Amino acid sequence: MSYFTDLALQYIDGEWRAGGGSWDIIDFNPYNEEKLASITVATVGEVGQAYRAAEKAQAAWAATSPYARRAVFERALRLIEDREAEITEAIIAELGGTRLKAAFELHLAKEFMREAIGLAVRPEGQILPSPVDGKENRLYRVPVGVVGVISPFNFPFLLSIKSVAPALALGNGVVLKPHQNTPILGGSLVAKIFEDAGLPPGLLNVVITDIAEIGDALLEHPVPKVISFTGSDRVGRHVATVCARHFKHAVLELGGNSALIVLDDADVDYAVDAAVFSRFVHQGQVCMAANRVLVDRSVAEEFTEKFVAKVRTLKTGDPADPATHLGPLINSSQADAVTSVVEQAVAAGATALLRGRTEGNVVAPTVLTDLPAGAAVLRQEIFGPVALIIPFDGEDEAVRIANDTPYGLSGAVHTGDVERGVRLARRVHTGMIHINDGTVHDEPIVPFGGEKHSGIGRLNGEATVEAFTTQKWISIQHGRSRFPF
Repeated sequence: MSYFTDLALQYIDGEWRAGGGSWDIIDFNPYNEEKLASITVATVGEVGQAYRAAEKAQAAWAATSPYARRAVFERALRLIEDREAEITEAIIAELGGTRLKAAFELHLAKEFMREAIGLAVRPEGQILPSPVDGKENRLYRVPVGVVGVISPFNFPFLLSIKSVAPALALGNGVVLKPHQNTPILGGSLVAKIFEDAGLPPGLLNVVITDIAEIGDALLEHPVPKVISFTGSDRVGRHVATVCARHFKHAVLELGGNSALIVLDDADVDYAVDAAVFSRFVHQGQVCMAANRVLVDRSVAEEFTEKFVAKVRTLKTGDPADPATHLGPLINSSQADAVTSVVEQAVAAGATALLRGRTEGNVVAPTVLTDLPAGAAVLRQEIFGPVALIIPFDGEDEAVRIANDTPYGLSGAVHTGDVERGVRLARRVHTGMIHINDGTVHDEPIVPFGGEKHSGIGRLNGEATVEAFTTQKWISIQHGRSRFPF
């Protein structure tokens, strides 16, 4: 099977079909700009058909034995394992991911599928006491019904599965809209895997389209009760607003501006390794990436010298080459935006210790320091290979700088004293932070999410159960109640 030929279609109510729109989304290889696929967009009507199909199929699916549901996810996991080589090549082609990045994404996708296998049989009810004689209170955990999932371009296969698989495992139907830059990996490939795994038709639908065609139809449609969105805080704000207006629950996994903090007693060589990976993995197109590297002034000179030396060794270019560390950014707009950020920072007074060139969509690493206080670049998410090194004097200043951002997703603290690191980490306003490690982590049973503009809600483990199910109270009166009139 050729993914980019055979899966360049909508998947609605168990059928593969062309979209009904009047224009096509063109799927390009971001490295060589080769055309991979042309997909006619889904219309507002087809979004509605997808939601109604999911709604129709969901009731029977929710009534299916959890053990029968679990078997679907066991088969889906085996299919991912069997097709790992083909999926790797698709990640390289569609999003410019290196082989290292593809392995990282597939490893996590399999872990989240394993978690979905367990989620199918996990939800539990409760029996709660009552102050009323003879009354029994039962609390049931039930599916919300239908979940709308909107996935991003940077880890499309993983981040689609991360919401789609648990939502289905918990008894829901799903409509998935992938990012238009990654329609196959984020959309139709996920549908194909579940179709081949035996998921009943209609439960999972994929609509490949754009806001220019459908507006807010995906959010406003009356069927979905939950929208799971991963993407920028700008779009996330709009998603949250529309969902609130229509009494829908929004789970938002948004951007970040993470700080990796190196204290004066840190292992400098190890901190350099962690910082380089945390900043430059997948060309910096990671919400958890360490945009800002904060270093105690007493070790700043040593750290900076070693950091720049290591960054110089990173190879940029063809992501298909196993020796490549950094491939292309997702498109020319992103490459231009990152290049512009560097130019503006240097014009504002920053010093470029290393300034990477932009060739096509490939942007080589840049390392900036001496950033003026209040520089715009310090408070924004840079979705590209640009590192900011910021010296500080003492823990209080480190915390102040780390918190001086509208984001609060991830972070890290490097120190020779673990408990010192924990004390500092507790003062940083972020949803996740790691001691003596990198900033880029995700684990299936640990709540994932951020504070401030980095999102609303959490996913993974019990947080996912909370997100994609609701509670239903049923009381039983044994004997007769007494009424006042």
